[in-house]
Amino acid sequence: MKAHADKFFVYLKNERGLSARTLQAYRRDLDQLLQFLATVEIDQPELVTQHHIRAFIAQRHREGLGGKSLQRLLSAVRSFYKWMLREGIARNNPATPVRAPKSPRHLPATLDADTIGQLLDIPCDTPLAIRDKAIMELFYSSGLRLTELATLKWDQVDLGSGMVTVTGKGNRSRMVPIGRIAAEALVEWRKARVKFTSFEQPYVFVSQRGNPIATRTIQMRIRYWAKRQGMPQNIYPHLLRHSFASHMLESSGDLRAVQELLGHADISTTQVYTHLDFQHLAKVYDKAHPRAKKK
Repeated sequence: MKAHADKFFVYLKNERGLSARTLQAYRRDLDQLLQFLATVEIDQPELVTQHHIRAFIAQRHREGLGGKSLQRLLSAVRSFYKWMLREGIARNNPATPVRAPKSPRHLPATLDADTIGQLLDIPCDTPLAIRDKAIMELFYSSGLRLTELATLKWDQVDLGSGMVTVTGKGNRSRMVPIGRIAAEALVEWRKARVKFTSFEQPYVFVSQRGNPIATRTIQMRIRYWAKRQGMPQNIYPHLLRHSFASHMLESSGDLRAVQELLGHADISTTQVYTHLDFQHLAKVYDKAHPRAKKK
């Protein structure tokens, strides 16, 4: 097995052209497999079964390896056996039917409506402040991703109908409503942006030099306003998107609609917000129900 693994690494380096860092990760993962197989006295590829691979993954899981790391480990083993199948060294891939345990899904952080109001209540006394308010209002109004907002062009915005068309992950386009306050902020920004650039500039949001705004700049400006508005926590663009999704689901209960608004390909991605909503309901219950209150 060790000799085959060495040849596999030569293949990865010379034919696949993998980076030194990736090669190091493959070697580390496969060394762990070979060490495990040595403990059960197996040194031939054809003797390894899916039960051995499952036992190997279970052992690494008990040792504290998380779901994503185990998935990467399995991917390395599958690739190794795929190469051995191609070379005629192995007759089957024992790692194919094995699945790694899922990683626990972390619930996204959100802001409540009052906190959002505090953040967005900024003095629009300069073109820069007007721009930043329009950015934050649009994030919360339409649930856009950071890249979607940074690359937004005026021909994607229809203020008359109150809709914006964006292209998200997987090159999928979607139309999202623009709220009244966000639309008003965009109108004010369109007037003020002449201080920075000409009307011919197609991008909605620009820097003070008139160039399309960088995602890093957006992040920094939101942090700036959060600090200035006395917010105790770290505020970032995706937090506004999470808050948009949570508030929409809490008010409507329409998971499919929220999925469409967010541009999620799989509804399971959107379902994380149902857990947030349930947490909120559970807290309300604990506070309100006579039998739930702590003495």
